[in-house]
Amino acid sequence: MLEDFTPSEAFVPEATAEDPPLLRASGVSHFYGNRVGCQDVSFELWPGEVLAIVGESGSGKSTLLGCLSGRLTPTAGVVEYRMRDQATRNIFDLSEAERRFLARTDWGFVHQDARNGLRMTISAGGNVGERLMAIGNRNYAAIRGEALDWLGRVEIDADRIDDRPEQFSGGMRQRLQIARNLVTGPRLVFMDEPTSGLDVSVQARLLDLLRGLVSDLSLSAIIVTHDLAVARMISHRMMVMRNGTVVESGLTDQILDDPQSAYAQLLVASVLQP
Repeated sequence: MLEDFTPSEAFVPEATAEDPPLLRASGVSHFYGNRVGCQDVSFELWPGEVLAIVGESGSGKSTLLGCLSGRLTPTAGVVEYRMRDQATRNIFDLSEAERRFLARTDWGFVHQDARNGLRMTISAGGNVGERLMAIGNRNYAAIRGEALDWLGRVEIDADRIDDRPEQFSGGMRQRLQIARNLVTGPRLVFMDEPTSGLDVSVQARLLDLLRGLVSDLSLSAIIVTHDLAVARMISHRMMVMRNGTVVESGLTDQILDDPQSAYAQLLVASVLQP
């Protein structure tokens, strides 16, 4: 059951005090002309940790996610990532080819609208297999077998492997998008409002699936959401954003049970009101 587990109480970073974090943001800012997207954001993310970035529409959380995932170039600041060879690199110092390879292997990105993360005109198996082919896999039988395995992991029946995503429900599309992202064994997954627009029962099923996969695979994740219940269910730590800046950060359950900033108090109170 979802309520039986509180991520922030269970999390212990896999890295020791001497190890660098998996990802570090230092003074990250992005401006749209004179308008602030996000400003002076700094934090560290450790292996196996899930960070939720919450706030109302226009708070800057999606802009920040874009900067962290290399989809937007920050106006100022640095985003550093610990590569598999343990070297920590500024992702914006990587070549375009290096960044694309990182996005195909070590990172995943789950879009709010699954249509932006899937090839809608090819089969479910093809969507999963395409990412394997992008890293050099060429054995058709092995790729199809891996696709079948991952469809099973995200609770999509094997007999749907040749169906196209346009034939799937919204919840099934999101589960397929998750399989497509995780098949290459990434260490970090970015998620942009992955449950938005889904029915409550579908949301709960998807969150339960995500939480199990994050735990089983020791994934790190950064999830953007406006839904505090989603943050509580899946994240260890939380950052609250308003007008492009972080107004509060800490363990998820501590912020939601005892918010310190006036804005976080307002957000929590708005959820509690009948």
